[in-house]
Amino acid sequence: MANILAVDDEEAILVMIQKILSKDGHSVKTISNPADIDNIKLENFDLILLDVMMPGMDGFTLCNRIRNYVDCPVLFLTAKTDEDSLVYGLGNGADDYICKPFGKMELLARVNAHLRREHREHFVRLSFGDTEFNLSAKQLIINNEVVRLTKGEYEICEFLARNKGQVFSKEQIYEKVFGFDRESNDSTIAMHIKNIRAKLEQSGYSPIKTVWGIGYKWIER
Repeated sequence: MANILAVDDEEAILVMIQKILSKDGHSVKTISNPADIDNIKLENFDLILLDVMMPGMDGFTLCNRIRNYVDCPVLFLTAKTDEDSLVYGLGNGADDYICKPFGKMELLARVNAHLRREHREHFVRLSFGDTEFNLSAKQLIINNEVVRLTKGEYEICEFLARNKGQVFSKEQIYEKVFGFDRESNDSTIAMHIKNIRAKLEQSGYSPIKTVWGIGYKWIER
């Protein structure tokens, strides 16, 4: 059982989420006014669902605001599927997104996949050259400087680096990283990769290469 927070200004959506996830054994707290999030202890939650389009404070702003205080997966609930919005949202600390309207099975699969990911065992360090992964702290370090990655971005980098030289499709990366073994969301991986490249290029490093028509691979520096 996991403690889940759902924030959405539509009461009907919150009722549906609570009904679906509660039947799956999870404890769900719902908030319809994003301003009320200041009154709860965010560290008590194992996963947070955030609506993007809310009055007063949108999900992007809220995610960026709470990300310094929570380390759990954050999933957006959104009807905004244009590339710029998704790149922006994932770059502000979200791990994934679920497009509205969504069905019961998709919600359960996405939520449980991200919860399983949080319980995977990690070793201590992975290093090659002047690049190092601190697997316990979930940090990528290049030239002794920590690269500021979101959780999802870090997980993708770690997976590809552990399997450097191998080519993986978007579907394979999504399944291996997020554990979602149903129909994968190609856009999530593409958006994360775009954000990762922008951040790593600031360190003069471009390890993720596109293999056209197939997917991506991590190459040595």
